[in-house]
Amino acid sequence: MGVVQRIVSFLPSATEMVCALGIGDQLVGITHECDYPPEIHGKPVVVRNVLPIERMSQSEIDAAVTQRLRDGLSLYQVDEMLLEELSPDLILTQNLCQVCAPSGNEVSQLLKSLSKKPKILWLTPKSLEEIADNIREVGGATGREEKAEELITTGRAKLEKLAAMTSNLLYRPRVFCMEWLDPVYCSGHWMPEMVKLAGGMDELSREGTDSVRIPWNDVLKWAPEVLIVTPCGFSLDKVIEQASQLLAYRGWSNLPAVQQGRVYAVDANSYFARPGPRVVEGTELLAHLFHPDLFSWTSSEKAYQRLEFSTVN
Repeated sequence: MGVVQRIVSFLPSATEMVCALGIGDQLVGITHECDYPPEIHGKPVVVRNVLPIERMSQSEIDAAVTQRLRDGLSLYQVDEMLLEELSPDLILTQNLCQVCAPSGNEVSQLLKSLSKKPKILWLTPKSLEEIADNIREVGGATGREEKAEELITTGRAKLEKLAAMTSNLLYRPRVFCMEWLDPVYCSGHWMPEMVKLAGGMDELSREGTDSVRIPWNDVLKWAPEVLIVTPCGFSLDKVIEQASQLLAYRGWSNLPAVQQGRVYAVDANSYFARPGPRVVEGTELLAHLFHPDLFSWTSSEKAYQRLEFSTVN
């Protein structure tokens, strides 16, 4: 058993890791975006969004985020008084994405205000292997090394089993994973790996690096046969709410994915956007969506929904 610590998480993925390691009771502070597992509901919220994104469209969010970052302003507000009161021994944070959580210099400045200096663990993964490394690092920092290795081994075995089944497939559909709808962003970091393991091809993606805006014309040229709508930070219901705007894109109804009824909204928060243990399930979900005759999906019914569109465009 590790030493009982007071842990504050600035990341939903880190919160999931801590709970998967069996030490959710040591979490004394979380972010407003932390919503899984259910046991964390009601814990003190230390980090909140500055922008009212719940009431904003995707284009409004993109414009506001771009402007704040250009002006050197944070997208998050940390409750410094509450953080001082919680007196954490360990803070879990990141320096991967300024849009995802407090990061880098922002966190360093914040620490100067705390009378007790906690240990900081920076989690900045860009691949599935680095997500596993992060689980190992959190396990090491909390005395849960054995449980961490167990989680990593179980997840890796599932992915290897999947890869063995998809490696010899004669058909790998052209896929486009859309990480933002307006403007259109391709996928990046670990998502392209997930697509490959699941038996798809996404040549518009950027493995191991940031997702970026891409011209809509690139999507038309790629002509995806499966289109995964997975905007970062969105739950399934929110994705479905936003999906109608896709009809406005030129040539939308001519895409093979639209004509074949293979456009899917997914719960991006649970299975794709957060670099935590559930990316393994996310990869299994993609395998089901790409190759439904080969792979079943028996987990949450709220993981995805097929989107139906009028083919008049």
